[in-house]
Amino acid sequence: MFNSMVPFSRNLNNLDSLVGRLFDDTFNLPSTLSTDMKVDIKDNETEYLIEAEVPGVNKEQIKVDYQNNYLTIGIESKNEINEEKENYIRKERASRRMNRSFYIEDINYENIQASYEDGVLKIQLPKDKKAPTKKVIEIQ
Repeated sequence: MFNSMVPFSRNLNNLDSLVGRLFDDTFNLPSTLSTDMKVDIKDNETEYLIEAEVPGVNKEQIKVDYQNNYLTIGIESKNEINEEKENYIRKERASRRMNRSFYIEDINYENIQASYEDGVLKIQLPKDKKAPTKKVIEIQ
């Protein structure tokens, strides 16, 4: 972002750009997460398979939760840069949170499995054919 600093007097035409970059939320830190999570959902005969792209995070930073027919994938990433050179010290921090939720019913929630490898989170949601899809409620 500020790698090629130009004296301010020579850069007056780019003042809007400079001000815009000052308020950029990335603070020139290497990004561990994009602003969105790319997700593929496959419907097989016996299960749903979800593949989410979440590069640059550790599996400890990922939380997967299934409650009330909602599968939620949550990610919390924290970065810190410490740089010390001669009389120059820089310390910056950034944190990001991202969540995606999906409504998926008729799942055998006790057998949900998840794995994370090479930036891809895979979640297997076995279908439960015995789960009721509807119920007629008798009025007393």
